Amino acid sequence: MYPTIFDLGTLHLGPIHLPIAVHSYGLMMALAFLTCMYMGQHEFKRKGLEPRLASSIILWGALGGIIGAKLYSSLQDGSLSFRELFSNSGLVWYGGLIGGLGAAIWVIHRSSAPLLPTLDALAPLLLLGYGIGRIGCFLSGDGDYGPPSDLPWAMSFPKGTVPINVPVHPTPLYEFGLSVVGFALLWRVRKEKEETAGWLVGAGLIAAGIERFLAEFWRTSERVIAGLTTAQLISIGLVIVGSWIIYETTRRSSSTADGTGTPTSHVAGRRKRANRQ
Repeated sequence: MYPTIFDLGTLHLGPIHLPIAVHSYGLMMALAFLTCMYMGQHEFKRKGLEPRLASSIILWGALGGIIGAKLYSSLQDGSLSFRELFSNSGLVWYGGLIGGLGAAIWVIHRSSAPLLPTLDALAPLLLLGYGIGRIGCFLSGDGDYGPPSDLPWAMSFPKGTVPINVPVHPTPLYEFGLSVVGFALLWRVRKEKEETAGWLVGAGLIAAGIERFLAEFWRTSERVIAGLTTAQLISIGLVIVGSWIIYETTRRSSSTADGTGTPTSHVAGRRKRANRQ
């Protein structure tokens, strides 16, 4: 594996010693960011939203995700040093999800864009970006692999960030595949569900929950309750919340179609902006 592609030494800033290097994980995170930004801008343009807003949401969402992941990791470990803040470790999935989603909602709230239609435009990209990031985990050998296996595609990570010399499940590749499948399904139905604002948000949470729930069976995570890991318990919560969002958005959309409710699509957002003007 290739955890570090280029090592440029250490930058000394008084008492602060900051290692400078190009890591495979960081490179894949950058690729995920650029890919989601490019696709997000085109999707925003198609939906009649401001394309530049997509860049802001994805940028702040990425920063919020990293900060959330680091903070959650620090709560688990009891400390967070300056060096760890810029390392590849300590990126906990659910902490990143909470931080990234919170940052995205904050940016949308400060804009004039409607919340749910805007999040709908980004929901499929969440899975795609996550999957690309998992390729970074695979290349760096950061310990996200699974238990020992004798399957033909099992592999060892002797030069990984967390080295192991016996063949194990390449779980990051499983997660990449599951994420791409989830992204493809949401991307395919995104136009059909466009008038049901929030549907893709709910479906995205369900897809993310199912992906991680399944992936945990090929990870070495600690089992906490009923043989399930913490990530699996949170995944169940995501599926429940996502299902509730789909139910509510579908019910409201049906009421609107019958003339008994209020508009919930991006049309409502446009009316709201017109009123503000």
